[in-house]
Parts: sequence; structure tokens; C-alpha cells
Amino acid sequence: MEKTDSKNLEIMRHSCSHLMAAAVLELWPNTKLAIGPAIEEGFYYDFEFVQPINEASLAKIEAKMKALQKKDSFFVQRKLPVAQAKKIFSGQPYKIELISDLVSEEKVKEVSLYASGKFEDLCQGPHLQSTGKIGPFKLLSVAGAYWRGDEKKQMLTRIYGTCFFTQEQLDHHLWQQEEAKKRDHRKIGKEQDLFSQNEDLGPGLILWHPKLSLVREEIELWWRQEHRKRGYEYVYTPHIGKEILWQRSGHTNFYKDLMYPPLKDKRNDVYYLKPMNCNGHMLIYLSRPRTYKELPIRWCELGTVYRYELEGVRHGILRPRGFTQDDAHIICTQEQLIPEIEKVLDFALEMNAVFGFKELHYDLSAMDPKNKEKYAGSPKDWQAAEENLKKLLKKRGVKFGVDIGGAKFYGPSIDLKAEDALGRLWQGTTIQLDFNLPSRFNLSYIGEDGQQHLPFMIHRTLLGSMERFVGVLIEQYAGAFPVWLSPLQAMVIPITDQQLDYARKVLKQLLEKGIRASLDDRKETTSAKIRDAELQKIPYMLIVGQKEVADQSVNVRIRGEKVLGKMSFEKFYDLINQDIAKKSQV
Repeated sequence: MEKTDSKNLEIMRHSCSHLMAAAVLELWPNTKLAIGPAIEEGFYYDFEFVQPINEASLAKIEAKMKALQKKDSFFVQRKLPVAQAKKIFSGQPYKIELISDLVSEEKVKEVSLYASGKFEDLCQGPHLQSTGKIGPFKLLSVAGAYWRGDEKKQMLTRIYGTCFFTQEQLDHHLWQQEEAKKRDHRKIGKEQDLFSQNEDLGPGLILWHPKLSLVREEIELWWRQEHRKRGYEYVYTPHIGKEILWQRSGHTNFYKDLMYPPLKDKRNDVYYLKPMNCNGHMLIYLSRPRTYKELPIRWCELGTVYRYELEGVRHGILRPRGFTQDDAHIICTQEQLIPEIEKVLDFALEMNAVFGFKELHYDLSAMDPKNKEKYAGSPKDWQAAEENLKKLLKKRGVKFGVDIGGAKFYGPSIDLKAEDALGRLWQGTTIQLDFNLPSRFNLSYIGEDGQQHLPFMIHRTLLGSMERFVGVLIEQYAGAFPVWLSPLQAMVIPITDQQLDYARKVLKQLLEKGIRASLDDRKETTSAKIRDAELQKIPYMLIVGQKEVADQSVNVRIRGEKVLGKMSFEKFYDLINQDIAKKSQV
């Protein structure tokens, strides 16, 4: 077995989830079993326990798993008629439901089961040869999860775990997990007073505090400048729209589960909070006739949208219900389509690099041919579009995966995932073809031949959403934002009260030059002030004592205990100004 083979690792992790379920049933025989798949970083299994368990129970389960593993039981598959399988799982209602779904949806007459020792589970496999071949594993956490992700259904207990080929790989992963906890955006957000959520406002809705609002403001200002340079124009669209608009676009057919419930006005007209910005851009296009001379049109919007994400999916500021997309729609001719996608890809690479994301992973999100009814447009159009995107990526010489079923309902996309400081991947840039909205909204332009033509359209976000992107930045930087983004760029620290007047003068000069600065005039020791500034992750500390007052200088210290020493105020301003202009990180 290749130890870098992702498929074999997935098989091993799925086998480990079965081992965990077997251990749980040995310890708590009345437990109801749900599902236990392998996932990107490990595996999980959902259970309904008679009595709740907690994190302290994980060591007990692990010990039982190791005891069962030593027996080296073979994984043995057998296929049984539906009636017989239901009899075997008569005390397992979730398994019975899954079998019934297989009968109604796939018309099966027999189902697959896998046994290892005394434990047997409903499963298509594949599995390892035996439990003894499962590599080093670790159970990680306990969480709640609704059965089938439906908040109206039973809340189950989800146990997460992971498994690797070697102990070294497992240890590295566990180190990453510990490091991730230190960098958790929710933890740092609270420590640095960056954002909050409040149940009185509503679950999944974010309150941006002044410091993080400033970070966002700097990103948005730069984002706007960069878009202007590349020929984009800004638009604004309302947060709600009439039901007829969402019916026309297909959202009420294909996307309704993720939309907030409808609103009614006093005339009984039905409105929806917008889950996407697309429809407003379509209406702007339709506001007057268009000709080929205007194309390509590039409209961008920092538009706030609302999606009814379920409790098990929401995750702090990374996955809220209300978020602002750095959205754009490019409307063009067929000849302009591929060149425009190329330009967006180049733009995305440049923008990601500024934030330190230089390793990007590519995916082509495609339709699931087994569920064609979930997608707008003909399968022939989808196939042609997917082939064109594959050719483009191959031409650029990049490695990419194909995510079958990962596409939105209106078209295939190129998705870029940024690799952070811990090697984790975050979804950011999406470049999506759309052959749904132009035809549904009857978009047209007058071509060189004087005839009406249907334009092509590209949806794209570069950062994804401001909420998720800034949350990723908090974890990427561990709260230590680069100088250009730092809410506070410099702290002036007088050694004693005798230097206060000069310290105030330095502060005034910084503020006049647009540097975000503050003065620590507390009656604390200099070392205590420096320590507090370090904890606040302030990039520069300007220490002023009697010598600095005498020669009108500042003693510069960079966070991370690096001392630059004495320099004139003008020299320091040039230094910090260069860091801001280059968007470099101290």
C-alpha cells in the first residue's frame, strides 16, 4: 500500500470508523447507529446514546478500540435480501431508514453488509483486509449533529477521530490540531475584541467590532482600487427581492433549502432575503439595450447575502448566515469567455499572494451525472463547459482535482483553495460559468451583424466572503495582522511621566501622517507596557526615554522582541510607510 495514497487512507479511515462503532456497541449495547464516513482529515460516526457521553468518554472508547484491533478480525462482506437485512437491524431505526431509502431511490433488492468480529454494519465498503491493518488512530472530539443535517430531526452525538499510516504522521496532525486551537478565530476574536455573536440578534449573524471593522475597511479599499485598475465597475443591489425574481432565476426550485423563509408586505407581496447577488445584476443589464461594443461588462459588488445554514454547519465567522461576498459578474461574448476567465485567474493569484497564500489548490466543480435534475441547463452544455475549463487548466499546467457533484445548480466552476500556515486548505476563489441566468432573464446584445445574441456570463468571487476570508486571516496570522491591516500599527511607550509631553508629540505626528497609533500612558513599568503591546499583536512599539527626548528620536521595537534601536521620527515613518505600501508583514 502506498503510504501517500489518499484513496487507501480513506479506506483505512472508514475501516477505523467501523472499529469505533464496534467499540461503542461493546461499551453501550443499546446505542443506535447512524452513519460513519471517512472525511478529509479523519472520520466520524453518529450515534444516539441512551445516556449522553462527553469528551472524557473518548479515552474509554479508544482503549476498547485497541483491544478489538488486537483481535485482527477480518472485514467480511455479505449481501442480503432487503427483508433479511431489515431483520438484522430491527433495533436500529436509522439503518432501517437507510435501507428503505435504498429500496425507494435505487430500487435495490439486496444490500451490502460488512462484518468485523461480532460487529456488522450496513456498508458498501471497501475496507481493509482486517482490523489489525488499521494504522495509529486518535479520537478527537464529541459534537452534536442532526440526523441527515435536518434540524427538525433527532440530534445525534458525533464522535470525530483520525487515523494515519504512521505514528509520525498522526503526531504531526495532532500538533497541527493543537496549533489550530491556539489560532482559532473565535478564541483570538474574543481575546482581541474583534467580533461577537448574540442570540438576540440571531444565530449565525456577526457583529463586527471596531478593530475588525478597520481590518475589513482596509481590505475593501484595496479591493476596490484593484478592481478599478482591471476595468470593473461597482454596483449596489437591495438585500431583498420579490418571489417572482427568485422563481425566474431558479433559486426557489434549486436553492430554496438555503434561503430564509419568505416575507410578506402589507399588500401580501412575497419577498426573499437574497442568497446571491446575481439577480440584481441581471436587472441592471436589462435596464436598457446592450451592444457588442459594451462587452465585456465587469460589474462587482461587495454584496451582503443571507443563507439559512444549519446549526451543524455554522462555524463562528467562517460559516455564518449573513455574509458579504466580493462578488462580480462578467457578461461577455463567446469569444471573450476564455480570455476573461484567464484574467480572473491571474487576478486571483495576485490577490491571494498579497495575503501570504502562495500555495493554491485547484478543483473543477462538476455536475453529478446521476442527479441531472438538480442542475439547470442541458447535460450537453454542462459537458462542453466542463471540457473547456479542463482544457484551460491543463494549458496553464496546473494540477487539479474534479469534484463530481460540487457545482452549483447554474454551472461548473474552477475553485481555488488557499493553503494556510498550518497546511490547511480554505475555499476562496470561485470562477463559475453560467448558462442559466442569461437565458432565464432573456439577456441579449446586438452583435456586429445587427442581430440579437445571447451573452455568456461568469460569476466570480476572489476572496469568497469578507467574513470567512477575515476569519481565515485571523488564523493565518494568529491574530498578528500585517502592518497595513493591523487595527493599531504603532504604540508609543514613554518610560516615565517626564517623557509624556514628547510622547504626545510623537503620537500627534503619527496620527497626522495617517498611522494608526496610540499612547500607553499608564503608570506601569516599561516592560509591562511592552508585554501588553506584544499581547495585543501591535506591529511597532516606539519607546521614548530621556535620550530620545534629547535628540528627538524614537527607539523602535518590532513585535516578536526584535529591537531596531534608535532612529529619527522621519526614518521610522519611512520604514512603516514602506511596510504599509508593500503590504509586508513585520
